[in-house]
Amino acid sequence: MKLLLDENLSRRLVPFLQNDFPGSTQVALIGLEQADDRTIWRHAREHGFVIVTLDADFEELSAILGAPPQVIWLRTPNQAKSAVLNLLLRHRVELHASLREADITCIELGPQGVSQ
Repeated sequence: MKLLLDENLSRRLVPFLQNDFPGSTQVALIGLEQADDRTIWRHAREHGFVIVTLDADFEELSAILGAPPQVIWLRTPNQAKSAVLNLLLRHRVELHASLREADITCIELGPQGVSQ
């Protein structure tokens, strides 16, 4: 599973995600820094990404448009890069398992783990 980090998440996380989420990137790194949500959505769908965001916008799009792409909605206040990285890596097994289910469009990830 490869992740596409929304622009509200640091591009500096990308190298640290590669072992567990190979091929992951961040929107600014692929020229989508100023793109609207639907453009990012289309790119994620066409290139097999799971969108990771702190915003409710992509959760709402997933409810309207369905998957793909799937969305990981981080349900934490803005945190340091290391806290976001630790959250994703600590719950990577749960994330992989939850997102294997085709009918899952969005999962929420918070300090307690994954919820659907």
